[in-house]
Amino acid sequence: MTKTIFRNTFLVGVLVLGICSFLFFGLQYTQTIEETFEVLSQETSIAIAGLETNGIDFLKKLDDTNRVTWIDHEGNVLYDSEHDNLTSNQASYSEVEEALESGEGQATRKSDISGEQAMYYARLLSDGTVLRLSRPVGVVMYALVAVSPVLWVLVLVLIISGILAFRAAKQIVTPINDLDLDNKSSNPYPELSPLLDKIEEQKLMIQEESNLREEMRREFSANVSHELKTPLTSISGFAELLAAGGVSPDKVTEFSRDIYKESQRLISLVNDIMKLSRLDEEADLPPKEDVDLHELSKRVIEDIAPVAAKDNIFMDVKGESAHIMGVNQLLYEMLYNLCDNAIKYNYPGGKVTVETLVEETTVKLTVEDTGIGIPKEHQKRVFERFYRVDRSHSKEIGGTGLGLSIVKHGAIYHDADVAIDSTPGKGTRITLTFPK
Repeated sequence: MTKTIFRNTFLVGVLVLGICSFLFFGLQYTQTIEETFEVLSQETSIAIAGLETNGIDFLKKLDDTNRVTWIDHEGNVLYDSEHDNLTSNQASYSEVEEALESGEGQATRKSDISGEQAMYYARLLSDGTVLRLSRPVGVVMYALVAVSPVLWVLVLVLIISGILAFRAAKQIVTPINDLDLDNKSSNPYPELSPLLDKIEEQKLMIQEESNLREEMRREFSANVSHELKTPLTSISGFAELLAAGGVSPDKVTEFSRDIYKESQRLISLVNDIMKLSRLDEEADLPPKEDVDLHELSKRVIEDIAPVAAKDNIFMDVKGESAHIMGVNQLLYEMLYNLCDNAIKYNYPGGKVTVETLVEETTVKLTVEDTGIGIPKEHQKRVFERFYRVDRSHSKEIGGTGLGLSIVKHGAIYHDADVAIDSTPGKGTRITLTFPK
């Protein structure tokens, strides 16, 4: 932790120092360029005065570090201090063109002869000719070197920043390392009291969550054991009677049918437990794809129609095409479980309606029945594993008690919300709201 705080603090210091250095040298460079042009302007005034008084001999005798060029009004070179017989036309250069038009001009560009970046200043004389002085930009860089002591100051500041950052990191971390989380009263740093209170609160929350998970695990284990034991006991009892040979021929078919029924119930229970396990771990699930919930609803209604026909339950699909990104098989199982429950807990001759609705940002899938309904006090718990409102009635109609748990976990996987609205004796409506 000390290293992390030191590194971050030091990096902030380096970043601030770098920005300040960039601004400083940028401003210094700009100022030096402006000062250089000012010096060129003053030296040009002196050179013009000498030229007008003594003619070209003054320019030839002039001992100057600047390059001096005298140009006529057509751009021809009359004199150049560095290059004899310079024949290129100078009128096309911006500083000369500007001087011919407005009296003076300046520019920074690359020299066609030397290839170096240079500053040019030109001024129009009374006879219509132009005198131009130029100086390499490198001279400006040499001027910046003059402030090299600042660089040493920056290095010193970096070293001092590193030392201070390390000390600050240690001062921050030491009190935290010295904390006794089991004895808050021994805390020598009152400023850390809010942190200790927060840690204590988090510990209590983690403990409560751990206890709740343990309780749920035990309850789940007990429920699984009970649900598995019931069909296994029945299968074992029927098989024992058949093996003893004391069963009349007319009962053999009945016992075999019961064994098959209980084994199917056992298989369904194991399959549902495996589905929930995969959803908990989000393992072995195919990638999400575009799914039309309305078309899926039609398919589920068609597949579950034989089950509904046994109790004369009317199935209906309403709504419009509703597309979401989801796992097709998982959405099918979720909707099938909702419809299966709506049929099981319905009255003979009742109705189950599946409806899809597309809103601005969401897609809703609703399964509504005209069945026995769910009391208010049970509605929050019906999505728990193995939870049954009426165990005696549930035993008569079968089922594993995991159908709505699969719906809930499937909704979580699809970032969907589940809402239930039920009135005993009138029916139940369960709505899944998916992000569009």
